Amino acid sequence: MANMKNAKKKIKSIAKETVNNNNYTASMKTACKNVEKAINAKDKDQASEKLKIAIKRIDKASQAGAIKKNNAARNKSNLTKKVNAME
Repeated sequence: MANMKNAKKKIKSIAKETVNNNNYTASMKTACKNVEKAINAKDKDQASEKLKIAIKRIDKASQAGAIKKNNAARNKSNLTKKVNAME
């Protein structure tokens, strides 16, 4: 356990940051799964609406530093390709 005051404070701030990052990533993953469900149901309108939400969540997670920039770009690209490939 940390003895110094600044180390104790850093432990608290890291714990808060971890919770925030977990919230961002969980929200992002849920949104991506919702897009996948709409794609599997072959509902293009719903899939495109869910895609907009997923892209917002991915951007927020990337901006907050929960995921890396290239990871965000890859996720958005893959989801968009799948939705655009629908009939």
